[in-house]
Amino acid sequence: MDQPIADRDKRTTASKRAFFDQVAWQHEHPGPFKRYYNKLLFRQMRFNIPAGSSVLEVGCGVGDLLASLNPSRGLGIDFSAEMIEKAQKRHPNLSFQQIDILDFDVDETFDFVILSNLIGELVDVQRVLDTLGRFCHDRTRIIITHYNYLWGPFVRLAERLKIKPRQREQNWFEIDALQNLLELTDIEPIKRDRHILFPLNLPKIADLINEHASQLPIFNRFCLNETVIGRYKKSVSKKEYRVSVIVACKDERGNIEELFRATPKMGLGTELIFVDGHSEDGTVPEIERCIGELETLNPSLDSARVFVQPGKGKGDAVRLGFEQATGEVLMILDADLTVRPEDLPKFYRALVENQGEFINGSRLIYPMEDQAMRFLNLLGNHFFGGLFSWLLDQPLTDTLCGTKVLFKSDYEAIKQGRSFFGDFDPFGDFDLLFGAAKQNLKIREIPIRYRNREYGEIKISRFKHGLLLLKMSALAYQRFKLHRGAQ
Repeated sequence: MDQPIADRDKRTTASKRAFFDQVAWQHEHPGPFKRYYNKLLFRQMRFNIPAGSSVLEVGCGVGDLLASLNPSRGLGIDFSAEMIEKAQKRHPNLSFQQIDILDFDVDETFDFVILSNLIGELVDVQRVLDTLGRFCHDRTRIIITHYNYLWGPFVRLAERLKIKPRQREQNWFEIDALQNLLELTDIEPIKRDRHILFPLNLPKIADLINEHASQLPIFNRFCLNETVIGRYKKSVSKKEYRVSVIVACKDERGNIEELFRATPKMGLGTELIFVDGHSEDGTVPEIERCIGELETLNPSLDSARVFVQPGKGKGDAVRLGFEQATGEVLMILDADLTVRPEDLPKFYRALVENQGEFINGSRLIYPMEDQAMRFLNLLGNHFFGGLFSWLLDQPLTDTLCGTKVLFKSDYEAIKQGRSFFGDFDPFGDFDLLFGAAKQNLKIREIPIRYRNREYGEIKISRFKHGLLLLKMSALAYQRFKLHRGAQ
């Protein structure tokens, strides 16, 4: 008669524990294959985990990955006593505990939870994933790396040739199957990635293949490592927030009163912040007039203010508006009214109900009014939407939609990391999109109807700005695909 499942799992776990105790010395003294593999893996992890974060690594082995991240609080757990003993000697500044994750219980949450090449060894992957929520706060990111199942025969060959530490038979997850399992355990995948196409350290050749060829769509499918970054979806909070709506404007006098009238109250209250780009048509006096008549135009608004930007460009204006905002939720609304203010509550609800952490509008789903977007602009938006979906590893259809919403706390994190990309973006859209992707925020798009401009002139120069977009694409490729910014 078969033993109960729990007993069988305990016996299997005990067998695996004994195996890893036996091979711990190999992880302490890795060969050239493993050293090069670790170099690439550690670099990718540092790209996704800022130094100074609190990190829990499940299945930490001898602790080298955890140590490479320079965490403010680093805790590694592993069921192998030999692994933990070696980890404590190698990295005395970090904390380690010999325990099975299913028995682990600590009253603490972490910024990041890592399972690096662990799920292939787990007896019951779903049970382990179910436990992770206990160690997650609202912004925790769960990072899972695992071997591409297509590499199974090559991994076993490398073990037989003793160029890779020996392992037990793996659970070989295809990335879609893993994503399905994550969703069953309330972990929402944010982005997926594959890397390390050529794991042998041949000078120049290996780096060329791993930095460039591995990112091409067909070759990428055969990379050795697959990574999924997710977030644990806690129950929706009933909390409401104050909202700041930032309107960058230049020569938009004819749209100002309608912006005042149509902007709705959201959450605990809404403020309007106008940032003017040195208008010559009387936009600022018109804003000041409407501020004076706020009680008549829209008594549901808390307040309205106007500033004149010291620099130029929408990006500069948006940053000034964000700095002056008093709300916990930041919204960008274009002054041309091609996106209606009445659409903003959709964005608010998506953010506060945790459907996403960076809410981006998409003008390319619903049919547009006849003159809303010129044909070449439409083609360009579709092209760059597809390109940036690949570059940022999150689905995007409309990178240049002016309506974007996020929490001010997340903007502050983006601002802190701005030096990674530099001050390069006159629009402001890509500064925020790149920053959100670097922070592993869940980007969610909301379809909106794009309408004709009724006052003023379009301020986009198709060819000049198209060249700028190509430059930004090249920068995104460098930073996201080559991970050159990783320390």
